[in-house]
Amino acid sequence: MTRYISARLLATVPVVAGVTFAVFAMLFLIPGDPVKMMLSEFQTNPEQIARMRAQLHLDEPFYRQYGRFVWGAAHGNLGESIRDRRPVTAEITEVLPATAQLATGALAFAALLGITLGIAAAIRQNSWWDLGSTAVALAGVSMPSFWLGLLLIFVFSLHLGWLPAAGGGGAGHLIMPAVALGLGAAAIIARLTRSSMLEVLRMEYMTTARAKGLAGPGIVLRHGLPNALIPIVTIFGLQFGSLLAGTVIIETVFGRPGIGRLLVNAILDKDFPLVQGVVLFVAVGYVLINLAVDVIYAAIDPRIRYG
Repeated sequence: MTRYISARLLATVPVVAGVTFAVFAMLFLIPGDPVKMMLSEFQTNPEQIARMRAQLHLDEPFYRQYGRFVWGAAHGNLGESIRDRRPVTAEITEVLPATAQLATGALAFAALLGITLGIAAAIRQNSWWDLGSTAVALAGVSMPSFWLGLLLIFVFSLHLGWLPAAGGGGAGHLIMPAVALGLGAAAIIARLTRSSMLEVLRMEYMTTARAKGLAGPGIVLRHGLPNALIPIVTIFGLQFGSLLAGTVIIETVFGRPGIGRLLVNAILDKDFPLVQGVVLFVAVGYVLINLAVDVIYAAIDPRIRYG
């Protein structure tokens, strides 16, 4: 297991290197002068622009700027926010718990709803349970998260008054954002769970277990679900990364503090160091999540670590 994890860690090195290069190159791919864009709302003269360029090291060659960026990122220094004059890492760590809470809540909702609907649809194939699961999956995939969020606010906050419409706080502030963010993932998980469980339920060892007298939920949950977990775990890793990206929309709709809202404000304020830092943080987080999924593969099925 140690050798397998070490190999997977080494495989992430070129990926992270490519991510850092792509994030840093964003500044040079943007049309126009970044300094003039950042200072466009102020009256400036050429001396002030030159001073800002020197302060951000934009007057240096590309390779030196990139080397400085990589060295700082490797030591946890992503630069300083132009708007707030605070370290970018401090800005991110301040709002990270709220985003982690939202993404985890959305994934928990998606897993609970998706796996339940998928198992029910597989056990009762071509029944009303199966048709209902398909309908929920179709609605979840087709419905934009921002529209669902606005609909939830209208019904449960403005009309019924059961839940707060915006802001961060306790569980009441988390329910609607987690549902709006997690319904699409729940739909995908439900369909994948159904197809994976149908394949497992038709295998010979399941037929043998039924012939021995095993039946009911026990045979499905104890013998069927563990052997259907590999594709489900795969979609968990992919969907968690998508949920992190989706927080940009949901945190804006519900007025929640978080990385997504921080990124939107940084883009509107033309705070390029903060934009670079947030994008790099999310990208590296996505890579680490996929690494964790690979490790879970080896824990579920030991044969994988020898592949």
